[in-house]
Amino acid sequence: MLAHAHPVGFVLTVDAERARRFYVDTLGLTFVADDPFAITIRSNSIDIRIVRIKAFSPSPHTVLGWEVSDIEATAKQFAAAGIAFERYPFIEQDANGIWNAPDGRAKIGWFKDPDGNVLSIAQH
Repeated sequence: MLAHAHPVGFVLTVDAERARRFYVDTLGLTFVADDPFAITIRSNSIDIRIVRIKAFSPSPHTVLGWEVSDIEATAKQFAAAGIAFERYPFIEQDANGIWNAPDGRAKIGWFKDPDGNVLSIAQH
């Protein structure tokens, strides 16, 4: 039923202006709108609503991710922007914090937004 519908992502924030600066200024996503409930940004053709909320506990799992064509180059851009990848003791990650899947088909790096939401970049 929804195969051809346009998806919208949702991320929670307790500080909308700080989140907007991160997603727009740091990650380079496009600002679309700001209303009393959320800030809308766009990544490629997908809208993401950064929802204002008074308090929440971020999920320890990935809530939003991007497929990139060159994860090493993107990791260098992240480092230059002050974004550090999360380190997890239960997986082996390279010096940049990127995990290489055992089958060699995927490389993934996880990072957090200012509210502690886990985000990722991946190359398949």
